[in-house]
Amino acid sequence: MIKVFIIDDSQLVRVTIKKILKECDEMEVIGEAENPVDAFKEFKKVGLPDVFVLDIEMPKMDGITFLKKMQKQKMIPTVICSSLVVSGSTKSIDSLRYGACEIILKPKIGLHNSIDDITDEFITKIKAASKSKIVTKNESKIKIKNELLVKTNKVVCIGSSTGGVSALEEIFTNLAPNHAPIIVVQHMPAGFTASFANSLNKICKNSLVKEAKEGDILTHGEILIAPGGIHVEVENKELFTYKVVLKNYPKVSSHKPSVDVLFTSMSKVVKNNTVSFILTGMGSDGAQGMKKIKEVGGKTYGQDKETCVVYGMPKVAFDIGAVSKVLPLNEIAKKINKIK
Repeated sequence: MIKVFIIDDSQLVRVTIKKILKECDEMEVIGEAENPVDAFKEFKKVGLPDVFVLDIEMPKMDGITFLKKMQKQKMIPTVICSSLVVSGSTKSIDSLRYGACEIILKPKIGLHNSIDDITDEFITKIKAASKSKIVTKNESKIKIKNELLVKTNKVVCIGSSTGGVSALEEIFTNLAPNHAPIIVVQHMPAGFTASFANSLNKICKNSLVKEAKEGDILTHGEILIAPGGIHVEVENKELFTYKVVLKNYPKVSSHKPSVDVLFTSMSKVVKNNTVSFILTGMGSDGAQGMKKIKEVGGKTYGQDKETCVVYGMPKVAFDIGAVSKVLPLNEIAKKINKIK
């Protein structure tokens, strides 16, 4: 049984979340509070949960301050339940740096269809959080050569989910100038991916990071983050030059955007010039797409179990023979920097 504690200043939201979680026999809400200060009092009565569902903006203490305090006591997997962020807002993304492992959009109160739409996603993300582990962040930096990397015809594609925000930050902050073009699917709701891209762009000194738009060209030294809520594919623009195409069709492998969609597209268009990485995350998204990349002669790498927050997506890809080589997180940037 997964024990859940809800911290949100809206009673209606707490009631709605409890209604959603009742749909899952594997979960039990052991307590709730309208702010973290009151939550600490409740912990003395009910104990600590397996997973927190946490809002960001609350009276008495905000969610990020709460996460920082919990870091000093005991790290508990946390799902951030937040309203749609505006472009440029970083609060929800910051929460992922302080121990939260998933983000989900706050349900729209009074709209029954909204609750039905997010029930499966809510339950899936809490399950993913419950299976996550705390991975010590590697603060060491790769010694990056000052000279530009020689341009390559290779294109890098990356898929990640639970724990992916921190993993991608570690990789991208260690890239050398003029690195191969990179396109990423990180499972994240619509509205959060632009903030995530903006946040990365501020800390990645050798890369331009932005949310992918229709027609964007995959360019050396740039990283494109797939927008939440829509699939991303690539098409040929000219020889060894590729552009982004956004496709609005149903979820694939339970996700939108889907890693499988991107990887399959890469296998058809970029073919043996593809260099793919599948990182931490729950589920199987990306495994079949990566297998197709391997079949056409592309490079396929999976993050190792020890450095994954959730060893799910890389494990499935490895088990079906899609992964050619397993790498620890701190070796991935080095691998990208050596692409020729």
